[in-house]
Amino acid sequence: MREIGLGTKPPPKACEDPNCPYHGTLPVRGKILEGTVVSTKMSGTITVERGHLHYAKKYMRYERRRSKILAHSPPCLELRDGDRVRIIECRPVSKEVSFVAIEKILPST
Repeated sequence: MREIGLGTKPPPKACEDPNCPYHGTLPVRGKILEGTVVSTKMSGTITVERGHLHYAKKYMRYERRRSKILAHSPPCLELRDGDRVRIIECRPVSKEVSFVAIEKILPST
């Protein structure tokens, strides 16, 4: 188990994934984003959707927009559809995956 330097709690379960920031050798740096998992159909990869507001100057209103980001999912996190996650930028893991999930955000009560 290694410390990734972000103050996040490491997952209780261990894994043998070389692309896991906690149990492997994948270095993390750059942007930290939050979003919702919308798909776990790919092997080892999740699709994270982020919503944001964009100002339409012509109408003087805001419109809702969303973007989808592909991120590597370490098996020790056990992510499912609908989970809120925090992802961080890393070196490219594949052609379109340059983020890795680092923690599951628990809903506040």
